[in-house]
Amino acid sequence: MDITQLILDDHAEQRRLFAIIEQIDPKDTDALSAVWSRLSAFLDVHAEAEERFFYPELLKQGEGANDAEDGTVEGETEDAIEDHNKLRDAVKAVEKHKVGTKAWFDAVGEANVVNSKHMGEEERQGLTDFRMNADVETRHEPGGQVRRLPRPSTSPASSR
Repeated sequence: MDITQLILDDHAEQRRLFAIIEQIDPKDTDALSAVWSRLSAFLDVHAEAEERFFYPELLKQGEGANDAEDGTVEGETEDAIEDHNKLRDAVKAVEKHKVGTKAWFDAVGEANVVNSKHMGEEERQGLTDFRMNADVETRHEPGGQVRRLPRPSTSPASSR
């Protein structure tokens, strides 16, 4: 499977899980904890998969796309890794707060902002660059590796 499509599918799932959290009653801490646990694990696995399989291939094939900060594939990649680290920090910040509190929701909101900014950049830059410069076979190779990774469950929150 094309790794760029797998990444887009993951992005849609991340957006969906953040939206589910926004709809859960703050008093339903069990449901919030369950969805956040799935989402935070998913974010971690997604970032690791990109760093192991997508970005190394992008560095070989890419040229820098759209609004990449310095116009280079190296700049795109460096920025994406920095974004992943900011997101990891934002996820850790959520864990410092009691689930369901305003502070917890604020921290989740900040993680959503960090993640959304990263996804937007990645979709305009790295994914576009790879689709434009790598042939289908090249795009499928890392996709197969990603599909073999263990993935956290992201089924709808049945505990709501």
